[in-house]
Amino acid sequence: MKVTTDACLFGAWVVEEINNEKLIINNCLDIGTGTGLLALMLTQKNPVMKIDAIEIDKDAAEQAKVNVGSSPWKEQINIIQDDVKAFSFEKEFDLIISNPPFYENELRSATDSKNVAHHSGNLTLKELLVIIKENLSKRGSFFLLLPYKRNEEIKKLLKDNELNISKILFVRQSVKHDYFRIFIKGSLLAEEKQTEFDELSIWDDKQQYTNEFVNLLKDYYLHL
Repeated sequence: MKVTTDACLFGAWVVEEINNEKLIINNCLDIGTGTGLLALMLTQKNPVMKIDAIEIDKDAAEQAKVNVGSSPWKEQINIIQDDVKAFSFEKEFDLIISNPPFYENELRSATDSKNVAHHSGNLTLKELLVIIKENLSKRGSFFLLLPYKRNEEIKKLLKDNELNISKILFVRQSVKHDYFRIFIKGSLLAEEKQTEFDELSIWDDKQQYTNEFVNLLKDYYLHL
């Protein structure tokens, strides 16, 4: 699986939100961890955080175990190779993060592993939100990375599942492009709260990384 720019940006944004809000995170669930990217980014900045990172694809989970085992944070991250829909967790989580499959009912690849990673035949958004609601602690937070075209759909699904959106970040590839990703921060719906909106561009009009992008990723990228 490729390490994508938007996934790196998402991980860095989640870390910044945790630190800015001074959220107390003892344990985290990473749903669909892939090769462990998000879990590793979170533990880099929060080395006492314990993360259960679950992945259905065997090859990806094996690669995640190798990546975690080669890192300084192997004691903090537990890689689970299983279907999150069938797995029973023994605790609630202060934080749940997910970069879920993007597509439903769309043209599929001839490669099975790509279909698992990119298409939601194994985990739909509706199913994902049910899992989040069942496993999130009362004061916990969740974060999602989704394609912008599912913006209205996810808002409705979150409302239907009584999950509150506290912040949405709209992401552009450059200042000249339309939005292509949305990052969502939310919680269990204790009371209706106004959603905060923000936007970020990866590139400026000179094809250079924007200051906002650099500030988020400078501690993760080797050359930035």
